[in-house]
Amino acid sequence: MLNEQSPNIPWRQLTTAYGRGTAIPQLIEQEQYQQLAGLIEHQGTLWQVTPWTLLLLLKQLASKNAKDVTLQEIELYLAVAYAITKDSIDRVQTVPTMQELLDIQYLWSENEEEDELEWEEDTPKGYEQRAFLGYYYFSHLLLQEAIPIFMAITTDHKETADSLTELLALLSQRSRWETRFELNPE
Repeated sequence: MLNEQSPNIPWRQLTTAYGRGTAIPQLIEQEQYQQLAGLIEHQGTLWQVTPWTLLLLLKQLASKNAKDVTLQEIELYLAVAYAITKDSIDRVQTVPTMQELLDIQYLWSENEEEDELEWEEDTPKGYEQRAFLGYYYFSHLLLQEAIPIFMAITTDHKETADSLTELLALLSQRSRWETRFELNPE
């Protein structure tokens, strides 16, 4: 996924922990990792913007010099990794592709005036089980794909080494969960 071309992401129609994802591209550009972390993960919940934010951040991370990686950026990845649970990486329970998460059926209206009403629905748009689990599953896949990037940074950047070691341990554990689940889906 990290090697594929990024789709046109309708940030205005994707939700964060605190509203719409309209500010995400600017926050990425300004490297505001703490603010981004609070929008894409909140109290163990991942949001519609999470896999798309990770996609863009990890693509940038792949081309960064290790010394330019900040602890705040690594902590963002850690927060997402901690939110991913064994039950949230079941391939069968989610949409087939990450791109499908941008289907109109999962996107919010461009009109933000109806957001309060949407949140009051039993299941807000984009939070049906298959889509919701997709935010976790595809975030998991993106982080797994970035393991070689994280490993390279660990050896070249001592400031982030402890957090990266913790992140790599979490990702290794999640990878084992996924392997066990694929072998024994019950």
